[in-house]
Amino acid sequence: MGFIGKVSDDKFGSKYEAGLKKENVEYFYSKKNEELPTGTCLILVTPDSERTMCTFLGTAGKINENDININAIKKSKLIFLEGYLWDEGEPKKAFNKAINNANKVAMSLSDQFCVDRHKPHFLELVKNKLDIIFANEQEITSLIEAKSFNEVINFSKQLNKLIVITRGEKGAIAIQGKEVIEHGVLKNLEIIDLTGAGDLFAAGFLHGYINKLSIKNSLEKGTEMSSRVIQQIGARL
Repeated sequence: MGFIGKVSDDKFGSKYEAGLKKENVEYFYSKKNEELPTGTCLILVTPDSERTMCTFLGTAGKINENDININAIKKSKLIFLEGYLWDEGEPKKAFNKAINNANKVAMSLSDQFCVDRHKPHFLELVKNKLDIIFANEQEITSLIEAKSFNEVINFSKQLNKLIVITRGEKGAIAIQGKEVIEHGVLKNLEIIDLTGAGDLFAAGFLHGYINKLSIKNSLEKGTEMSSRVIQQIGARL
């Protein structure tokens, strides 16, 4: 498993790199002094477990074509792109370079703010460049300006791709071609912090997917991982 991203040679950059090494994730980036510092995110968690993220992307938002390790991309079964980092200019070129050299591409829409800001571009990616799309119900509904969830399902069926949607208390759903697979939430959880729920869901799902589990079992893996992380403070298990 490998990671392509951008940090600066500073305190937070070193801490981030050390965290990846601890998890045995290969980091395909040569850390150096950048114009901007390493990105940071202050997360405020309220008593109802909801969170507000105050994010400064820092140098991560300046990712460019030169940061993309083509050999690592080509050797990977699948790459996972983070919608937070998509932007016009250099980040877009970096995404295109990765997509054009990948065997299979998954992407998270990340946040409704990102969707609303980049709607035409995200829609182009979803329709023409991605193989697997992760979104929550609000993000995908906003992307296609749907009036109901049935519209989302019909849109997804027409794409003939794998669309994976989390729906909060309603569980998760995957649409692959004309097939619709649903999975409910786990009950009686002590929910403390929702930070990382979507990311851990995607991680669990993709673990199942690349190990050739069924879509239903992959949904189960995603649900298991997200259920674990929301019962603790912080986004790492």
